[in-house]
Formats: sequence, structure tokens, C-alpha cells
Amino acid sequence: METKLPALKDLYEGSVELAKENDLNILLNQEPRKQWIKAHPMAHGVTYIPIEVIEYLLTSIFIHWSVEVRQIQTIANSVVATIRLHYRNPTDGEMRWTDGVGACPIQTAKDAAATDFTQVKSDAIMKAAPAAESYAIKDAAEKLGKLFGKDLNRKDAFGYTSLGNKFDMATPEQLDMIDIMSRKTTFSEEQLAELEYVLSQGVTSERAGLIINNLEMNRDNTTPDLSTQKGINKTLDFKT
Repeated sequence: METKLPALKDLYEGSVELAKENDLNILLNQEPRKQWIKAHPMAHGVTYIPIEVIEYLLTSIFIHWSVEVRQIQTIANSVVATIRLHYRNPTDGEMRWTDGVGACPIQTAKDAAATDFTQVKSDAIMKAAPAAESYAIKDAAEKLGKLFGKDLNRKDAFGYTSLGNKFDMATPEQLDMIDIMSRKTTFSEEQLAELEYVLSQGVTSERAGLIINNLEMNRDNTTPDLSTQKGINKTLDFKT
């Protein structure tokens, strides 16, 4: 069962009840709201989106999602978590997943070396393990798109808005034009059969435009122009 996606405005304002259908990839690759972005307290010039915002977005867009902890281990002086983020794609209802990894250092006593495990604080692991998991969830979610912080700290980023036109299907007007123009083309029977097959599989608006241009280049000028009323009338008069 297909689920309508929330519009970007609805996510900004926290009003998912007003959601409208939108293209998933375009939605996921919109810029995150400025209020969601925070400066990292430990890394200068690095920004991030808090885990509570990530979880809100996951729930708003996918509704059904879960985290599978794949592995928790200690590497050097840090707890490292590897997770798999499962989510239900709202456009086709299928379950999908993306992996993430996160790490958090194990706190030691003040002035102690980071690798001096005799000075590890009593609650260090209790704090580090959940934090590593949160970082891993954020890492997995970032792979979904810019809305989750994918390009926050990249100097160069690619825009996805053009995807909207690329995947629009051919309009009825374009299909009618192809039908009319195919009757007065120099295409062979094999070419016309191939064209009919291609159209039966569905074509995008962009491809339909290319087909129309190709038909125009291969027009049979010995036949009346059926794209005009005058040409249609001439053909009808000829047939009678």
C-alpha cells in the first residue's frame, strides 16, 4: 500500500497531516532546516543534525523504521557500533535498509592518558555505547539524502531538483502527437513496430520529446500534415 510523503514545508513546520505526494528522492535531498543544524561542540567548523531531529524525520517520512545493532566492539580507546537502519519505502511499501557506523571515546579520569584503561570512569561504557549507536544511526540516515545531513560538511554538493523533470512521464498531448506523426513518417515497418513496443512500456516526457524530434526529422512530406486540421480534412477528402 502506497503512503503519501510529507512535503518539505510540513517537515519544517512539524505538520505532517498536511502532507502531499512528492517524489521521494527529491524530498530526501532538500536542504535541512537551518534551525536543525548545530555546531559541533568538539570539532571546529563542523556541523551536525541532532539525533532527535533524525528520528523525527525517519518517523515522519517512513513511519515504519527500526534499528538493528549488528556489532558493538572496542577499537583503541573507543566504543564502535555498527547498525543497520531498516525503513519502509513509502512509494512502494517495500522494506529497505542502509548501514551506519559510529564511535565514541571511552572517558578516562582527568589528566589520564586516553589509553590508560586503569583510569576509565565507572560510567564510561554506559555513556559511550549508546552514544556510538546514535552516531551510527545518524551515519546510516545521512546516506538517505541531504535532508538528513548528507552534505553538511562537504565543500561541493550536487543538486537533485532536476530529478523531478527527468522522471515525469509523457503527457497525453505528446503521445497524441507521436501517434499522428508516426502515420506520416519514412520509418520502416520494423522501426514502427519497435516504436510501438517502446511506447507500450511507457516513456518519460523527456524521451517523448526526443521521439517527436526524430519523427519530425523523418517526416514523409508526400503525405498530408495530420498535425493540422487542414491536413486532416485533406486526408478525409482523399479517402472519400
